[in-house]
Amino acid sequence: MTIGTQLHRADLKERYDSVIIGSGMGGLTTAVCLAKAGQKVLVLERHYTAGGFTHTYRRKGYEWDVGLHYIGEVHRKGSSLRRMFDFVSDGKLQWAEMDHAYDRIFIGSESYDYIKGEAAFKERMSQYFPKEKAAIAAYVKLIKRVNWMASPFFLERALPLWLARPLFKKLTSPFLEYARQTTDTVLRSLTQNERLITVLTGQWGDYGLAPAQSSFAMHALVAKHYLDGASYPVGGSVSIAQTISDVLAAHGAQIVTNAEVSSILMEDSKAVGVELANGRRIHAKHIISAVGVINTFRHLMKDNSALARSYQARLQHITPSFAHVCLYIGLKSSHVDLGLKTSNLWLYPDDEHGPNVRRYMESPDLEFPVVYISFPSSKDPMWEKDNRGKSTVEIVVPAPYSWFQKWESSKWQKRGAEYDALKKEISDRLISILLEKVPQLAGKIHYTELSTPLSTLHFSNYQTGEIYGIDHTPERFEQRWLRTDTEVKNLYLTGQDIVTCGIGGALCAGFLTAIRILGPLPSLKLAALMRPTRKAKTA
Repeated sequence: MTIGTQLHRADLKERYDSVIIGSGMGGLTTAVCLAKAGQKVLVLERHYTAGGFTHTYRRKGYEWDVGLHYIGEVHRKGSSLRRMFDFVSDGKLQWAEMDHAYDRIFIGSESYDYIKGEAAFKERMSQYFPKEKAAIAAYVKLIKRVNWMASPFFLERALPLWLARPLFKKLTSPFLEYARQTTDTVLRSLTQNERLITVLTGQWGDYGLAPAQSSFAMHALVAKHYLDGASYPVGGSVSIAQTISDVLAAHGAQIVTNAEVSSILMEDSKAVGVELANGRRIHAKHIISAVGVINTFRHLMKDNSALARSYQARLQHITPSFAHVCLYIGLKSSHVDLGLKTSNLWLYPDDEHGPNVRRYMESPDLEFPVVYISFPSSKDPMWEKDNRGKSTVEIVVPAPYSWFQKWESSKWQKRGAEYDALKKEISDRLISILLEKVPQLAGKIHYTELSTPLSTLHFSNYQTGEIYGIDHTPERFEQRWLRTDTEVKNLYLTGQDIVTCGIGGALCAGFLTAIRILGPLPSLKLAALMRPTRKAKTA
């Protein structure tokens, strides 16, 4: 489904209240919040469809999501995340809960289920590790505690700089105490059981860094996010962008696709507008970049002022997150007939998360350090309505951009025989792994297509094929400039680089950016929607 009006058909004005660069979750959320506040809003997207990593694509009669595989907390109507999604979609976005065991972690031949619900999760983990009950209870208590500490840390990102500076320590110190430590360090303070540590960190692919490199704060946010289970958008991930675009249209906002922004226009060290790749210039009171801080300051900020150079220097303190390949598979049988559940599979060769990643990055012929397998057609209750007798699988593994860099100047779908041979080799390996875990799929595979980091660059414009923006290392959380406003007047940031990665993180960033632009009084409702709750009803 294509969302947005193509540039050649768009009725563009010369001036808007806010121009938003990029239509991912952060950009669309900011757009809705501002449009509902009465602003004239324009969203510009370089791709042929809006939605960022929430969009889907079709081939040979199959459809796959490209980024969203599951999301937590939204099945609880009173949760802050559900309230925010209801706001941006006018309550039209619906969610289907996944199986009770939403994630299954394989370490070699042994498996461990992540069970929905705090009590059930602790009980199941204690069954696996009966001598570690105290450590498991302490772990769950700690991830919940860090999540409560995150709220004032996020709030600081939305305060004006003059107010954020004196309040920084008070608002951020409790959260930063854990953000400055690695996941591995904190878990080893709770237990010395290597297998338990491996299992509890089995979702590290959701934020892209192994335990020895990742910030424990990021791990805690993800772990708590799924503690009460997981859901999938009814109608597929494209429903997110579609429902939001309908809300934007109802409030007079525009989404324009095939509209690549080449630069941010500057006058007297102020952002005053954007210039499109076709030379068209559009002016606005507020310029909001939702395309990541690296793209913003390295590629769109072409001003040579001392301030611009200062931001470019700050980029040295962050690194892009990992790139990946994804094998999209179409099956010629329904998920019901094949017995496919909604549970995700995480496959690890052994307990050495970090060493396995390092060795693999240096030698792609080695065993994959992690394999993620998802069954999107099983998760969507609407799938059978339009896709009877078909089902889909997605398999994701890390793959550094450097492996594919020599083809970066070639064109999509025309990269040559050597590139195609490498893709086939990776695809064959992944299919073999899939059939080992899900043998009933033998003979049912009808279509496959492998995306690479070059695909991510082509469609999403992440320069090294990264999928989670910037790495969630301890150092990343020390960067005080990663916030909604910038020292460049009228220039704002949103998206997964501002607070955390993923659809939920970008959604929160969208609200925070709108709060910063609108000011405290007009934003009271937005702030109330973000307020965390301890208990909430299940839909």
